[in-house]
Amino acid sequence: QVQLVESGGGLVQAGGSLRLSCAASGSASSINAMGWYRRAPGKQRELVAIINSNSSPTYANSVKGRFTISRDTAKNTVLLQLNSLKPDDTGVYYCYVFRPPNTYWGQGTQVTVSS
Repeated sequence: QVQLVESGGGLVQAGGSLRLSCAASGSASSINAMGWYRRAPGKQRELVAIINSNSSPTYANSVKGRFTISRDTAKNTVLLQLNSLKPDDTGVYYCYVFRPPNTYWGQGTQVTVSS
């Protein structure tokens, strides 16, 4: 089992910034990908950003140029820097870990962007 602890959500005005952090513990060796998904009110969960074991990132088109994902492999931590936030970025952000053959999810952290 892998346990995930998220932090860093909150309320921010449009144009502001937040940083999300997720630390994996437990059987956290051999983690392949780490990343973030989000669920906006009334919508399905969607990919925000993911980073693989080679630190190669993938971003949703809606966040490219505004969000930056990074990873500390030694600490099994993944960070998401959210800049130039928009009201459409509001939602619950979930940490995601892929440790083959299983996937693990954090409990979610709320990000609210006011206009």
